[in-house]
Amino acid sequence: MSRTDVRVGARQREHRAWYWYDWANSAYVTTVTTVLFAPYLIAVAKEAAVDNRVQLLGFIPVAPGALPSYVITFSTVLSAVLLPLLGAVADRTEHKKQLLAAFAWAGALSASLLFFVRGDNWQLGATAVIVANLCLGASVVVNDSILCLIATEDERDGVSSRGWAFGYLGGGILLLVNLAMVLLHESLGISEGFAVRLSMLSAAIWWAGFTLIPFLRLRNYRPEHVVSLGGSPIRQSFGQLWATLREVRNYKMTWTFLLAYLFFNDGIQTVIASSSTYGSEQLGFGQSTLIATIVVVQVVGIVGALVFGKAAQRYGGRQVILAGLAVWMAIVTIAYFLPEGQIAPFLVLAVAIGLVLGGTQALARSFFSLLIPRGKEAEYFSFYHACERGTSWFGTLTFGLVYQLTDSYRPAIFALILFFVVGGLLLLRVDPARGIREAGNTPPAVV
Repeated sequence: MSRTDVRVGARQREHRAWYWYDWANSAYVTTVTTVLFAPYLIAVAKEAAVDNRVQLLGFIPVAPGALPSYVITFSTVLSAVLLPLLGAVADRTEHKKQLLAAFAWAGALSASLLFFVRGDNWQLGATAVIVANLCLGASVVVNDSILCLIATEDERDGVSSRGWAFGYLGGGILLLVNLAMVLLHESLGISEGFAVRLSMLSAAIWWAGFTLIPFLRLRNYRPEHVVSLGGSPIRQSFGQLWATLREVRNYKMTWTFLLAYLFFNDGIQTVIASSSTYGSEQLGFGQSTLIATIVVVQVVGIVGALVFGKAAQRYGGRQVILAGLAVWMAIVTIAYFLPEGQIAPFLVLAVAIGLVLGGTQALARSFFSLLIPRGKEAEYFSFYHACERGTSWFGTLTFGLVYQLTDSYRPAIFALILFFVVGGLLLLRVDPARGIREAGNTPPAVV
């Protein structure tokens, strides 16, 4: 089926089906990668450690506390290398929903193996998360490319924002259930370790189960504007990837936005990754306060994504993203001055983060979709996610270096303002109307 053959009512039904994949995978992201995986893997690795070291790949000594960082970094780099090739493959197939489901179910199956990680078997946990994260990245590339097929240019800000909000809701619901199970494990008559393993298994089942909805309800669309290059599918995909890289100069606005996104998204991800460290080490809050803060961000993120989506339909995606970056600059500035031990200002800052977190990321996804040439949606979204993963260490490196030089987390968190400033300045150089026309798309009513 061609995308032009789908009427409004049918498109809206597909929008609702598409939202469910954000709901499905967000549970894994929040429960496993954000909250439970790192401390559990550290605890298991400590059981296997000799002289406080485990042997990574059989010969690299690693402290248990550093192991999750190495695992996540390796999976991130691997994704950055493989995703562009995957995007070229996905653009050449009609069966995108099957590809989405295949990656999702492979990732969920791998994540389910975390239930069997116990004793000193940290290697199984590390391998399971590497494979699960790689499959997650691949599935998200395909899912984001489907947005371009099921939504018109005028619909994408709203659809992307509602999907993001739906993801926050799903991830937040399961996270609340799992945190309650972990915190109340004694009352439930189970050990804390079993509660953690059961929580991670529930996230894998949730991911796999809810993926059925987009798999059953989405349509398949014929590939458009795909040039036949001859040879095997893999050879054709390499050929398309090489052709795209040669065409970079024809889409200046697209690549300028991508560069802007690399900076401001790195800032966002570093703030989120460092917030628990800042809250515990600099401000002196305990684990229960930090968990409550995560829940606040999840809940407020639902509202923030919806509000940003509505605002984009009135003022244009680029303008609202710029406003969001201004708020991010204010957040890291205020964080510098937060008093120690006072929970109210910390929670107010968490509300501010929740409001702009989902909104800026949802609109970045929909705005970028307008700048992609037709027929290359998955390929360009693979660059989008690969570059995000390949450069995601700049912010954390900056945070770590500033802390090392100053011995304080306050200047370290404030230093991240650089990423929002540079990202904002680059975004100001993006002419939305020109970029959309260059990509061969129709500008929405409000640009």
